[in-house]
Amino acid sequence: MKPAIIGKTATGFYTPAFLLKNLTLGNLYCFSTWIKIQGANSALIRASLKTENRTYNCIGTVLAKNGCWSFLKGGFVLDSPSNLALLLFQNSDDKDIDITIDSSSLQPFTDQEWRFNQQFMINTQRKRAVTIHVSDQQGNRLQGAAITINQVSKDFPFGSAIAHTILGNLPYQNWFVERFNAAVFENELKWYATEPDQGKTNYTLADQMLEFVRGHQIIARGHNIFWEDPKYTPAWVRNLAGPDLQSAVNSRIQSLMSKYKEEFIHWDVSNEMLHFDFYKQRLGPDATLHFYETAHQSDPLATLFMNEFNVVETCSDVKSTVDTYIERIRELERGGMYMDGIGLESHFTVPNLPLMRAVIDKLATLRLPIWLTEVDISSSVGKELQGVYLEQVLREGFSHPSVNGIMLWTALHPKGCYEMCLTDENFKNLPAGDVVDKLLKEWESGEMKGVTDEHGSYSFYGFLGEYKVNVGYGDRAANSTFSLPRSDETKHFSIHL
Repeated sequence: MKPAIIGKTATGFYTPAFLLKNLTLGNLYCFSTWIKIQGANSALIRASLKTENRTYNCIGTVLAKNGCWSFLKGGFVLDSPSNLALLLFQNSDDKDIDITIDSSSLQPFTDQEWRFNQQFMINTQRKRAVTIHVSDQQGNRLQGAAITINQVSKDFPFGSAIAHTILGNLPYQNWFVERFNAAVFENELKWYATEPDQGKTNYTLADQMLEFVRGHQIIARGHNIFWEDPKYTPAWVRNLAGPDLQSAVNSRIQSLMSKYKEEFIHWDVSNEMLHFDFYKQRLGPDATLHFYETAHQSDPLATLFMNEFNVVETCSDVKSTVDTYIERIRELERGGMYMDGIGLESHFTVPNLPLMRAVIDKLATLRLPIWLTEVDISSSVGKELQGVYLEQVLREGFSHPSVNGIMLWTALHPKGCYEMCLTDENFKNLPAGDVVDKLLKEWESGEMKGVTDEHGSYSFYGFLGEYKVNVGYGDRAANSTFSLPRSDETKHFSIHL
């Protein structure tokens, strides 16, 4: 793909663009290019697309540095066909710089091709081949032995936010436990909830919610230690500064982390730090670094996350582009703190799946666990489209090999949910709930029955997790269990009768 148009600005700088012909409605387009800039030390380069009918303001970004090549990866899906479109690369702050592009690529995919690729990745990354060998105590292979296999738990964490409304609500609890193996507390661990008045901590609700998840062998994420948005910071904390604020911060970490040491698999340490910087303003540039260091010392086995919105949802938010996220992680690493996990909130309106994939691909180069931590679809699109778009997001997340878990932001309250509910107040599914139930069924190994072949073996592909196997041969029978963790190799498991 070569530039077809070079636009010259009033000050003499050049802006490259591509002329794209005959773009198809329904296709998913992935593109990439290498970019080099002159005229600034660094610049956020934004790719946009102009068709006859509308402008897609951002379909990919890269934080380019002067004098070196930077890789931009993005994509788009059209809502109407286009005979003639312009793919532009511009400085996001509109200042004039020279932009050079090279080795550009544009690849269209039909919806069927995209889904085929997703399914291929699920089959190769979320499932594994298993061969069960059945023999007698002398090692003789037994042909014709009857085998029944059931998956008893799933390896992939798929869950939802819960609120204190689940306490004492048996229908809600049963509904949740039947579906999910992971949970996150919507608000009950946040500072404003646990210490609304200075020195008066109250963990009663969080304790009761933790008892519920622990009692049903559900893992839980810790959300959150600090929230950088002053709107969600306790009023008394906003009135502190200097040593008093530092003391309160230290007390918060010590109180929370000592009480819940080794209880939560993750902690969102400094929530939404790319958009807000309350603590950085009050305590200096190393405030966040101190949070992570202290949290790690308090609970060394917990995985510490950044958690941010508008990273995979869009690239129009200049505060949270993929490179801004990566740069913040590297900044903390340079300070001596190694980040453990990448949290992508995933509050979508209309998903751009090629962009979502491009962003996760780039984040995956950091080789850190990636979780979609607060998935929902805006209520503005209506309940039917919430279901359609939710399925798109969940399939894209589950099929990406670098995504280690998915959490929905669907805690149920008497007046509904944050943006998207899975059910009504009587636990009757809404369209989004139908999607979740369908995918939960699709992404598990149902009961499998068969008989061993002439080699005394029975083979199948199963989703990663824990399995129970029952074998019968004549009047002999045996029961056993085995784990199926991720691996490229076939799992071999032997049973003696």
